[in-house]
Amino acid sequence: MAPKCGVEVSGVQLASADDAAMEAIKTTIYEHGVAVFRDQEFSPEDHITFGRRWGGIDVNNYFPLNEDFPEIALVKKEAHESTNIGGAWHTDHSYDQIPAMGSVLVARDLPPSGGDTEWAHMGAAYDALPDDIKAEIDGLEAFHTADHVYKADGLYAQTDMGKNLRGQDLKTGAIHPVVIRHPQTGRKLLYVNSGFTIHFVGQTREQSLPLLQKLLDAAVMDDNRCRLQWKPGTVAIWDNRTSWHNAINDYAGHRREMHRITLSGEALAA
Repeated sequence: MAPKCGVEVSGVQLASADDAAMEAIKTTIYEHGVAVFRDQEFSPEDHITFGRRWGGIDVNNYFPLNEDFPEIALVKKEAHESTNIGGAWHTDHSYDQIPAMGSVLVARDLPPSGGDTEWAHMGAAYDALPDDIKAEIDGLEAFHTADHVYKADGLYAQTDMGKNLRGQDLKTGAIHPVVIRHPQTGRKLLYVNSGFTIHFVGQTREQSLPLLQKLLDAAVMDDNRCRLQWKPGTVAIWDNRTSWHNAINDYAGHRREMHRITLSGEALAA
């Protein structure tokens, strides 16, 4: 999908993938950050079964849930709404002590055009950093929270879609290394993001911003970004440790609904 991020996989139906195919899918996503599968027949039951085969499902605390299948979060924007969920570069659940591994996102109701999703690869982002920056962030930790986004007085609460959110009384916060090693591949990954990383440990927000901004800018170099044009039957699976993502909000006046299952993760380490 891009020189350093993302891959499109053909010749497999996720709902009937055997164990060998599942292992190959996992490895592909760990390495490339995101994998896209077209022309899938993938019911909500298939979606949940697939998530459980991966190892576990985390139910999102904030998104509205599918009434019939509460393991599935609804990532939706109605035609009259102006704000979308996830419309900025971020990594899901970095504000949790044990962040989610990734997500399985299924296209259910798409606008006539627009609503693409971008990803950026955090291994490539780290590799491209100058040596002096790598030395500066070696051993550094950062504080992540979602309170400024999801709480009752947060960014989303001030928008037209804020009324659909849950968990606005929750408090979040976690500290993670700025550079982590992927639990499966061992690759060094940059682990900060513009959505939830607030400051470096031992520094204020103002003190952190100059270096933090350099890291955020380095993460979205052109050859490190891929862009998915959704079609009916498309499923994207990504790794939150390996990638960032950004939901593009360019379909005013049209409805978009995606179904997301969040895959359980493990503790992160440098």
